[in-house]
Amino acid sequence: MQKNKRPYALSIAGFDPSGGAGLVSDAKTMEAHKVQGLTVATAITVQHESVFQRVEWVKIDLIKQQINLLFQQYQIDCCKIGLIENWEVLLEITTLLLDLNPQIKIIVDPIFRASAGFDFHQQVSVQYLEKWLPNIYLLTPNAQELAKIDAQATNLMTVAKRLSEYCNILYKGGHNPMQKGTDFLLTKGELYEYRPKTITTYEKHGSGCVLSAAIVANLALGKTLPVACKQAKDYITRFLNSNETLLGYHHF
Repeated sequence: MQKNKRPYALSIAGFDPSGGAGLVSDAKTMEAHKVQGLTVATAITVQHESVFQRVEWVKIDLIKQQINLLFQQYQIDCCKIGLIENWEVLLEITTLLLDLNPQIKIIVDPIFRASAGFDFHQQVSVQYLEKWLPNIYLLTPNAQELAKIDAQATNLMTVAKRLSEYCNILYKGGHNPMQKGTDFLLTKGELYEYRPKTITTYEKHGSGCVLSAAIVANLALGKTLPVACKQAKDYITRFLNSNETLLGYHHF
């Protein structure tokens, strides 16, 4: 196993040719945090920041081979999972990660729909999620994703609290009409509120990927979960305001 002055963090996600989301974006985010970013591809997409045409899924055996080889070489204590084909694949991935490192912190960014407009998962409910939720450290849904998990809910915070019975939850506020831009962390019975320090003017392709990757990077640097979420919030705010286009700049 090679030694490195920087901690390692792993992104298991799809490849986006524009570099605005998925593996490339995650690696950029980790590099900006001085964390060595490792990547495992789960899908190849045909897209850019405004158009999504198609996705080709990587077979689960190939995903597992990528993961196994990396764990033979590097000490990986933090990992994020983005785009996956289905919940059964996610269960296989999280089970393997925990077999390789029982202490690993797994963050899942539940991508149900591409920002350019493409639905990945039609069947979503607590019943579908509860098989693998106990395997993960943090789930990062936004308001739209919480609404899809429980279409009957009148209060999305209620959905987030129900999910927090299984794992930590970061309820992202980017699509929250009531408190837009405010994120809520539910962890160990505590509720943390993160308000943006500045007004966010511009939307960005892959903002969910960047936020979850920033959380993973901060966890790899030894930060506690509340601190990691706060610092990731600061980072994503700068990222969103970095320019007027849909592709943001990565910097501190």
